[in-house]
Amino acid sequence: MIAMLALLAYLLGALPLGYWAAQRLSGKDPRLASSYNLGLENALRRLGSGPALLAFGLDLLKGFLASALGGLSGLAWGVVFAFLVYAGHLYPLFNPQNRPLRGRGAGVLLGIVLGLYYGGLPYLLAVGVLSLAALTLLLSRHASLAALSLPLGLAVGLSLEPLPGWAKLAAWGLLALALWRYKENIGRMLEGTEPRLGEPPPLPSEKQVVCGFMIHPLTLEDLFQSPRFRWARPLIARGLIPQSWVERIALAFRPMKVGELRGVRTTDGREIRCHLISAPLLPHQIVSKPELATMRAIQGARLARELGCTVVGLGAFWSVVGEKGKKVQEAVPEIEVTNGGAYTAGTVKAAIPGILAHFEESGRRLKEATAAVVGANGVVAFGIARQIAPLVGRLILVGRNLERLEKSAATLRQNLERKGQPVPELITTLDISAIKEADLVFTATSDPRPVIFPEHVKPGAWIYDEGVPPDVDESVKRVPGVRVIPGGVVRPPGAMRGNLDLHFGEGAVPACLAETMILAAEGAYERKSLGGETKSENIQFFVERAEALGFRVVD
Repeated sequence: MIAMLALLAYLLGALPLGYWAAQRLSGKDPRLASSYNLGLENALRRLGSGPALLAFGLDLLKGFLASALGGLSGLAWGVVFAFLVYAGHLYPLFNPQNRPLRGRGAGVLLGIVLGLYYGGLPYLLAVGVLSLAALTLLLSRHASLAALSLPLGLAVGLSLEPLPGWAKLAAWGLLALALWRYKENIGRMLEGTEPRLGEPPPLPSEKQVVCGFMIHPLTLEDLFQSPRFRWARPLIARGLIPQSWVERIALAFRPMKVGELRGVRTTDGREIRCHLISAPLLPHQIVSKPELATMRAIQGARLARELGCTVVGLGAFWSVVGEKGKKVQEAVPEIEVTNGGAYTAGTVKAAIPGILAHFEESGRRLKEATAAVVGANGVVAFGIARQIAPLVGRLILVGRNLERLEKSAATLRQNLERKGQPVPELITTLDISAIKEADLVFTATSDPRPVIFPEHVKPGAWIYDEGVPPDVDESVKRVPGVRVIPGGVVRPPGAMRGNLDLHFGEGAVPACLAETMILAAEGAYERKSLGGETKSENIQFFVERAEALGFRVVD
């Protein structure tokens, strides 16, 4: 009989009563108002107080009924049933639309405490657990932390009661389930991005636009920027945990919100807020595991949608996964996806005339100079080649596919001849060492590691580095007279602030992130960058709208 009742407790927990009620009364998908992502206040605002409170009440009822039912056979069984009803709520065998529910079950946890009291939990222990939750909520204003204090109080309190070991184990199991389910909230509390009561998170409005942007660590040091992973740094430094273990564990993490950019304010007075989303894959992992990377990008886009974003941008190596974002967009049509290529190309186009002018002002003539373009098989790099070709005496195109390079060189020569412009001496090569002859180097590859080192560089050369991560190794800056200019860096309007170092300087972002912000502000989603094709009219659109909104290219 106990076994049948235990199964009933799990099935009761698995019933999505709150989901059904909130959806029927509000007509909205409750997952998009989940406390997992947006906080209790936002759930109330999105669904309305009636549907949200009814959903909470039904969850509470589930927890109460199951634990009280177990309590009829003694407090020990009540604790076991409490574990089962919560496990059923978090991990049901069935769920709407075959997607996991996002609720953390705060109502179920509260119902469990009340049900256990009905089933024999000592009065003082019940009052102590509820008081701990109330005090935690009052002092921290974190609803998630208050919810976690319920199973924590039960686990500690029941450990002091004269109960069988298996019942105490069930109490600690309940706490372990809650900690695992609330792990993202815990991480965001450590990072300072978890919403508090009285501080509802951003939502799109007339005065505020909200977007998301996917990032990834460039190195393990970037991974340790987050407090949730920082504990591993000393263990790796002491050799207690191999770096390979950390990289292997990182493969299992789903995308998570790790930061937020605030304070960006356009010239027309609107605020742009951006959620930073990361799956902690390193560049070489994204390149070597394209299917996993595409799946993580899709999951990141879904998370951005649940966070209330209208647009999500794919930054750095995320920009090339899933056919440069096309598969991500197809999988998540509810949100606009961009790889940021158009404005990136626009910033390059805008920056190069100034670089060339400064080069001549330094006393060197462009017509007598040799220029090199590294990564010339790519769209951005070949765009640079087209822009500088008629201005220099010699142009070296470096890439990974010689046949494509030669075709590109032939096309470039034909276009220049048709326009009546000067045609430089064109050289195509796969050998990076060829740039040793160049006075000007422009590089824009998608390589996860530096490709240009001191032995490749001529003393006194100017290098424009558009690569993310950088194509130029730090050691190159020690070559006499070499000047390294970072490319694709934009300063948004206002006083931007965030909790992460994006490696683009104080108050600056990559152009692909700026494109995401501009898309969210303008709503011109037909201009988004997807796939390998970048239309010239879209490049011009972002250049013009960026200037109008107050974005400035850093040169």
